[in-house]
Amino acid sequence: MRIFTRYILGEVLSHALLGGTLFTFVLFMRYLGKILELVVRNSASLHDVALIIAYTLPNTLTVTIPMAVLVGILLGLSRLASDSEVTAMRACGMGVFSFVRVVALVAIGGWMLGLFNSMYLTPRAATSLLRLENSLKGSQASFEVQPRVFYEDLRNSVLYVQDVRPAAGASVWRHVFLADLTEPATPHITTAAEAEAVNGEDQTLRLHLRDGSEHVISATDPKQYKISTFTTTDLTIATVAQEDTHIGRSDAQSSAMGMRALWSASRQPNGLPYRIELNQRLSYPVACLVLMLVGVPLGLSSKRGGKGTGFVLTILLVFLYYVLSLTGMALARQQKIPVVLGVWGANIVFTIAGVLLLQQMSSGGIALSVFSSIGMGLNKIAGRVIHREGQPDRVPALAGAMQRMRRGARSRFPLILDEYVMREFLRNFVLVLMSFAVLFLIFTFFELVGDIIRNKTPLVTVGEYLVNLVPFILYHVTPLCSLVAVLITFGSLERTSELTAMKATGISLYRIVTPVLLVAAILATALFAFDESYLPAANRRQEELRSIIKGKPAQTFLAGREWMSGQMSSNGEPARIFYYQAFDANKNVFANLTVFEFQPDTFVLQRRIFAQSARWDDQGNGWVFENGWQRTFAGDSIASYQPFKLSTFPEIHEQPKYFNKEDLQSQEMSYGELSNYIRDLRQSGFDTIPLRVQLNDKLAYPLITFVMAVLAIPFSLSMGKRGGLAGMATAIGLAITYWVIASLFENLGNINSLPPLLAAWSPDLLFGLVGGYLLLRTPT
Repeated sequence: MRIFTRYILGEVLSHALLGGTLFTFVLFMRYLGKILELVVRNSASLHDVALIIAYTLPNTLTVTIPMAVLVGILLGLSRLASDSEVTAMRACGMGVFSFVRVVALVAIGGWMLGLFNSMYLTPRAATSLLRLENSLKGSQASFEVQPRVFYEDLRNSVLYVQDVRPAAGASVWRHVFLADLTEPATPHITTAAEAEAVNGEDQTLRLHLRDGSEHVISATDPKQYKISTFTTTDLTIATVAQEDTHIGRSDAQSSAMGMRALWSASRQPNGLPYRIELNQRLSYPVACLVLMLVGVPLGLSSKRGGKGTGFVLTILLVFLYYVLSLTGMALARQQKIPVVLGVWGANIVFTIAGVLLLQQMSSGGIALSVFSSIGMGLNKIAGRVIHREGQPDRVPALAGAMQRMRRGARSRFPLILDEYVMREFLRNFVLVLMSFAVLFLIFTFFELVGDIIRNKTPLVTVGEYLVNLVPFILYHVTPLCSLVAVLITFGSLERTSELTAMKATGISLYRIVTPVLLVAAILATALFAFDESYLPAANRRQEELRSIIKGKPAQTFLAGREWMSGQMSSNGEPARIFYYQAFDANKNVFANLTVFEFQPDTFVLQRRIFAQSARWDDQGNGWVFENGWQRTFAGDSIASYQPFKLSTFPEIHEQPKYFNKEDLQSQEMSYGELSNYIRDLRQSGFDTIPLRVQLNDKLAYPLITFVMAVLAIPFSLSMGKRGGLAGMATAIGLAITYWVIASLFENLGNINSLPPLLAAWSPDLLFGLVGGYLLLRTPT
């Protein structure tokens, strides 16, 4: 029995570790971009970034440890059942409860690890993470400022710089415009030919300005205007608190409390959130034991479905458990049910279900046969989509199309062998794609359960949101699915010696992999076409529905910008900056419009125009300024001051459509729309660097589907007889490597450290070169 115990434990533990890594990867990758952004902006050292990752993982493990235990039990026992090893063990005298005793060792280990994580590691990690984030806030301001972009992450100030040059520990700016908006109607203006910016303490930015001037106007009397010039001066401005990047639950304060403090707070009259947190820290680790009770009978009974049944049941059970758990906690927060029932309800339900299933297992009931047929039924559905079920009179659409193409072109491609390899690849690709899509939908639903209950969102709205989210998920997981499908397909052919048989007939390895690479290229092209046609509209719709679920006002994509630079000109016209408190795009009317004009070479303020309102005159083809004044300057003195009731300035030739721009996200536009949008924004002084990275990424990202297929082939052939477990582990490792590198290059592009073209295409080039090199070195 000891041999059986070690064998079963090895099988369950290997799948548990792999599943835990996969689930942690899926949850953690959503925050990788924010973490890597700290590195590329020089606002955090590598040591700080390593600490952020270390402090973030415990909160993620709180959720993924029970999931890892469940997936290990289901996949491990399903594999034993599908190979009839469970039958052999039971014939040797092992009963159902013998399997429970063995698997309980894994569940108890997971429970103890989860308890240590939730009671000790997580609160300390949350406290350290909050402390570290507070120390990093505002430390990246000097590196975020981009040339010809209005930087508004300053307290009561707006900054505009025409040129930025990096320096050791600082940034050097040329032609600086700083507006103090303490009095928004009459901003105080500071201009400088050059400035050196360094990050200060307590979320401040220290500026050393040279060759500039200050313009101060009275808030009550526009006739009172003061100008002062300086050769050098120092200025300290405060940055606003950056958006909280804490990764975890929204109640960060309670999650960072120690157990003693949490226990004391939970006994207070207003201690409801703390009682929920206290019970949650105990209930999630117990889920390892509860899910074990359900996983053992389901895993042992999934003989016909194999690992497919185990994975499908894992997804379904995880979805059901966390829906019950999050729903119960949401109801407890609303004081509709007791805290104990709300937090522990999912454990209670699954404990009862597990006891009943174990009783069914020992007595031979019908409930287990229903569950075990789920995975097999889904596998059959996917099989019917991709290939025939062994019935000669039923020719699938894909195979029939291939045969007609071969006969029509009288070509030797695709051959029967090509069709076989393509069918296997497509079958694995569809199954993996469906699994990842469902997994992402589950995690998304987890995040929204509280908002759904709190805002009483109709289930129809939630369903429509998830449906419109599916295209976004499919677009982003397709390259990863291509990688996994190639690893599984050729790993299986290598394990069953089919690949050796193909080579023995004289077929080169390159000829064998050609159909898969062709399908991957077709998928990459289809992914680009999908992004050009259907995906932008679906993304806009799902963002609108998400706002409804979150209880936010309906989104509007009309930009509410108050600062814009004028159209650039090369004929010596002055540079202009427009500042307005409101703009009615329907009537083409400004409220409280100020126009600043600068000498194009020196960036010295030479004229300032103010009007309480300005409207567009179609007949005169120009702006009509009402109730205002204009001032011209000569050095440190006012050359002229002219108030007016009504005036026009024909030299201001920006038309209404120039100010009526939409604030869209890159994923909500096609390639052509995004290109035109960038060209329009660049004339107005807005930051287009991230958008230009995304523009190039619209071409580079679909191609990674093909690159991943090339990269996966040599890895799949090197796994030998180690099977699908090694293939999945390899896929996770490669996926983590790709997302880290891709996020790193994207953030480098966003801060203009790399050209947008290079930032978007570098992951494709790097992984393509590695994959091509390894493929060429693979024995054919």
